Formats: sequence, C-alpha cells, structure tokens
Amino acid sequence: MARNPFRPTAGATPPLLVGRDDAMEEFTESLEDGPGAPGRLALFTGPRGVGKTVMLTEVGDQALRHGWITLAETATPGMVERLRHATTDALHTVDPSTAPTRTVTGVTIPVIGGGVTMSTPAASVVQWRQELGRLLDALARNDAGLLITVDEVHRGARDDLRDLAATVQHLIREDRDIALAMAGLPSAASDLLNDEILTFLRRATRFELADVPLAAVRDALHTTITQEGRTITDEALDEAADATGGYPFMIQLVGYHIWRLATGETIDATAVRAGVVAARKRLGSTVHETALADLSDIDRTYLLAMAHDPGESSTGEIARRLGAAPNYAAVYRSRLIAAGMIEPTRHGYVDFAIPYLREYLREHAARYEMSARSTRRRH
Repeated sequence: MARNPFRPTAGATPPLLVGRDDAMEEFTESLEDGPGAPGRLALFTGPRGVGKTVMLTEVGDQALRHGWITLAETATPGMVERLRHATTDALHTVDPSTAPTRTVTGVTIPVIGGGVTMSTPAASVVQWRQELGRLLDALARNDAGLLITVDEVHRGARDDLRDLAATVQHLIREDRDIALAMAGLPSAASDLLNDEILTFLRRATRFELADVPLAAVRDALHTTITQEGRTITDEALDEAADATGGYPFMIQLVGYHIWRLATGETIDATAVRAGVVAARKRLGSTVHETALADLSDIDRTYLLAMAHDPGESSTGEIARRLGAAPNYAAVYRSRLIAAGMIEPTRHGYVDFAIPYLREYLREHAARYEMSARSTRRRH
C-alpha cells in the first residue's frame, strides 16, 4: 500500500494546491514583468488553516524555478539580524569571491590527537542594505533576483518589519529585482497597515485567501487518491468533499484520515464517516483551541452566543443575548471579523469563518463560560 499522500501539518505543502491559481498566476507574472510589478509586494491574509504559509512556500518555489534566491523568515525577535546573516551566506554562495579567506594562526596540541586553529579576518561592518545590493548585483549578472518571505507578521514584530520595509522600499526605488511576500492573520495585517511608518506596505497586493469551491475539492481528493493507487466511491467522495467545507486544512485532515481508516483498495462511505469524525477532533485541538486562546473572554462570549444558532446569526440578537448595547457589541463583532473568526453574510448577519467552530463551542461551552466568570471575579 502506498504511503498516505495527504499532509495535515501546519505549513506542509499539500499534494495538490487547489483554488489558488489566480494568486499564483499574478505573482508569477510579476516576477516576469520586472521591477515595479505589483505582485512583487504581496500580502497573504486569511484565518488559521486557510493556507497562508503554504502560499509563501509556493511563491518561494516559483521564484526558485525562475532562478531567483529565496530567503524565508518568520516575524519573531531577531528576524532582521537573521536575514542579514542569510544575505551574507547567499552572497558567498552566488559569488564565492566575496567569501572571506581563512588563515592558519596557530596549532594546538591536545593530550590526544591534534587540531588546527582557524580564524577569519575582521571585516568592516556592512549595512544590510549594502549587502543586499551586492547580492542583487551578483544575481543580476545571471538575470535573477531575490525574494524575501515573512510568515506570521504581527504588531509584536513591528520594529523588525519597519526595518525590513524601509530596506526593501529603497531597493525597489533603485529598480532592483527584489520581491517581498508576507503572510498573517487579517487582524495582524490591519494593525501593520495602519502603522504610519509601514504605510509603504499599503501598496502591497493583498491576497485574501478564502475557502476552496467544493467542486475543486472533490476533484483534488479524487486525483490525489487515484494517483496513489486507490479508488473512492462517488458517494464517499461527495461526503468527503462536503465535510471539508472547502477549508484547506480540513481538506488535508479529511483526506489523511479517510485514507488511514479505509480497509481496502476502495475508500467507501464507512471509511469517510469515520475519517470525518477523526478529522474534526484533530481540527478542534489544532485550530479551534489555538484560535480561541488568542481571544479575550468577551470575544469568546460573543462566539458562544452565536453558537446557539444553527446558521448565520443576527447581530442585533447577539447583542440582546449578551445584554449589551448594539454599539458595544459591534466593537467585538469587528474584532472577530478582523481576527478571521467570523464573517459577514449579509447586512446585520454574521457566521463562523472556520468550519465546525460552532460545534466545537457547543461541546466546550462550559469550559469557556467558566473561564469568563473567573475573569470577571478577578476584576
């Protein structure tokens, strides 16, 4: 039996990337169109599990296919310093003549064996932008460029992101072959775009990643399964596709578990139903729990009030359930939309943006209500 082809791990590239053709086409065209092309400054946003990190991996691979170099980072403390080191390493790789030579300065003789002490001549401190310029010069000789990708952008990394943005902006003004692609939650992206010093990033092409159409999900599941030597019944395929809700991470979870639980060469409805149960459980622990942990107690209370409804919720009714004035409740509605937890469906109505979050909240309502009461007692 072939190994399981599905990859339900955060950031792992799926066997087939579905529903993202337009974004990839625009980015690829921008690489080919030269300096100043809009897609060379890209920002991918969307809720957890929608495939933001996967898109950074894909644009990085696309840049490599065009002969470019990619420096990939995450917006954590020390990001710019790590990029500086990566830039120097890349320069030495592209142009070995820039690498410092090492000389023998002495010999040490331990008790057993021997060794040679090596040292690197001290070099003048080179500003990162100048080092990037040298790297871009070397790449230009091969008609190539540089892509920098930054994952999980957020306001906590504001200083590093300001440094990065200023550096890239100067290089763009010089018509250099450089591109910057970033990814983050909608709320984090909004915070950064409102920063006065980061206004340069407002010109980024914003790709808001949404759910994948179910027809495309069905095709992707079918293709992946059959390419690995198994078959799936039409009934099972329909149930599996519907169970994903078009949510990219859930596509991988459902695919992984139905493949794992099938007992023969054909995946049937029985395997799919068992696989969906396993996938939902895993979704709860990896996505729902993490997403809810980042929210305030009032944010979670708003979501608990929504969970009483079988479908979309009236914002006016939610305010009444919370015993809050509509304007007060609207503040938390806006925050939850920005966080990618809920989405407006029509005027005055919202629904959950993450599949099965309603069911998860119902199952764990007591836990979150207890947490909210505990917080109120402390204050």
